[in-house]
Amino acid sequence: MLKILLLFLLLIAGIVLGPSLAGHQGYVLIQTDNWNIETSVTGLAIMLLVLILIVLALEWLLRKVLRTGSRTRGWFRARKHRSAQKHTNAALIKLAEGDYQQVEKLLSRNADYADQPMVNYLLAAEAAQQRGDQARADQHLARATEINDGDPLPVEVTRVRILLARNEDHAARHRIDRLLEIAPRHPEVLRLAEQTYLRTGAWHALQDILPAMEKTGLGDEAHRAGLQQQAWLGLMNQAMAEQGSDGLKRWWKNQSRKTRHETALQVAMADHLIVCDDHDTAQTIILDGLKRQYDERLVLLIPKLKSGNPEQLEKALRQQVKQHGATPLLNSTLGQLLMQHGEWQQASEAFRAALQQRPDAFDYAWLADALDKLHQPEEAATMRRDGLLLTLKENP
Repeated sequence: MLKILLLFLLLIAGIVLGPSLAGHQGYVLIQTDNWNIETSVTGLAIMLLVLILIVLALEWLLRKVLRTGSRTRGWFRARKHRSAQKHTNAALIKLAEGDYQQVEKLLSRNADYADQPMVNYLLAAEAAQQRGDQARADQHLARATEINDGDPLPVEVTRVRILLARNEDHAARHRIDRLLEIAPRHPEVLRLAEQTYLRTGAWHALQDILPAMEKTGLGDEAHRAGLQQQAWLGLMNQAMAEQGSDGLKRWWKNQSRKTRHETALQVAMADHLIVCDDHDTAQTIILDGLKRQYDERLVLLIPKLKSGNPEQLEKALRQQVKQHGATPLLNSTLGQLLMQHGEWQQASEAFRAALQQRPDAFDYAWLADALDKLHQPEEAATMRRDGLLLTLKENP
């Protein structure tokens, strides 16, 4: 607009001043080595004006051409954007159908023009991994990393999922440790961390994420308690594998009092000590546990003990009978303990009491052995027959 105004003013000036300068046009000489240009001042002004008009015309023409190119590019871009949206919607339907080959193909087509290109590439990578094409999965992941806007979480979470799908557990562990530094309470990061630590036996790391899982409400209380117990058992196995009974006892001593009073952990610890042939320490843990709380799992371990102090075990069992009644398990366990010490008559009485409460093939067999020692072969044969009939009835 300003240029048009200037031209208009020059035109008016020419109309007004032209007649007065008609007789005084002056003289202009432009001389070079090869040629000379002679004209008047008015002619020079007209030539400059024409030159300006030519430049403006060229500028307008160039702008028109460029604008047409921009519109053309915009039309192609919009067309590809619509195509990407259409393919993305179709891919979601194929994802619901489980057709991962089509999912990857549709998501990666014109993905650069989609509303969320990185999301398209990440989903395409997981689809490629689902159908076992690791090379394509890596290509899509690399492209998603290139166009990432600075937030590493979506790409890295997808990468860890793919690594776990390939059973590259230790590589996933490296990635998940870094992710926990960035997003320590992200639900999906915690879920992947749980899976990774279970696979790699990273029991201390598993224990470390349990408070964050509780705060974010990830899994119920029973699930988290199961993970805690699994971590304890894993650490127990590591201690036993590295240092045997001594390592187990040191690990047990380093636990808090609350942890040592966990019945499930007492059962596992006593069982591990029995495997390590440390029956005295195992007996101490079993008896301490029964003093605090009766639990059948602890009672079931008593026959496995090779005790140097059997009287203490027998006394503890009889005390449990007084407190909780003569249950079949307590009678049977007492009978097994008495058999180990050669007290055949008392053992037979304990087995009879257990069988009166409920039939059990093992108790029939143990009672038969005790009756053999008491020189009662006919009744022993009857007990073995009854035990065999019970076994056949339970396992036809």
